[in-house]
Amino acid sequence: MRTTSPRTPHAPRPRATRPLPTTIWLPAPDEPQATPTPGTVLPEWAIERARTVFTTRADQRPAPLLKISVRDTEPGMDARIPVLTYTDGAPSRLSLLLAELHPDVLPAPTNVPACGGVSEMPGAMEDGWPGFFYRAHRLLPADGLLLLATRQRRDEDILTDPLGSLIACARTAGFRYLQHVIVAHAHPADDRLIPTPPTDASPGVAHSDLIALAAIHHTGAEGARS
Repeated sequence: MRTTSPRTPHAPRPRATRPLPTTIWLPAPDEPQATPTPGTVLPEWAIERARTVFTTRADQRPAPLLKISVRDTEPGMDARIPVLTYTDGAPSRLSLLLAELHPDVLPAPTNVPACGGVSEMPGAMEDGWPGFFYRAHRLLPADGLLLLATRQRRDEDILTDPLGSLIACARTAGFRYLQHVIVAHAHPADDRLIPTPPTDASPGVAHSDLIALAAIHHTGAEGARS
């Protein structure tokens, strides 16, 4: 009689964590305005590329984009936000919102907003970043995109990165993190990159960050319970 010994089961291999995609954008070699104007975050070429890259329309025309420039987070901030619309032809329903957050108005490292709690009316009357993200979420349809544009700044000679706290606030408000785009402030020349930092950027800052976030809206029974 032949006997067989049971095979030793193999432990399942742990799945490697797939990092979220990061992309680097560079201006064209002949781009006449490679850097953003003072007081803004993104140059015009990057805004137009965002309209094309994040377009989901069947005809593939650049999507209409609403750009807002956040200059402060004091009470009543929404009424003071400049708005600029990028569109070809008749405007359609808003699905692409670009919020430029200039480094000068971002929370200091010692004053990072707490975004983990849930109030009775989350974001309804809140000021600052938590309330901003809740209001942006209400403005966008399901799967609408919020693009956050900002860059690092120097506090007490140390470069600080605001992305962690901003993404945490966005997730709490109902956004899903999709992609990180690095908008380089450099001009390609042959096989080299010539830095062209914005005039109002902190020393040592040679790029801006563009974060793509999708609005999640619960529907049906799940939405009725929320």
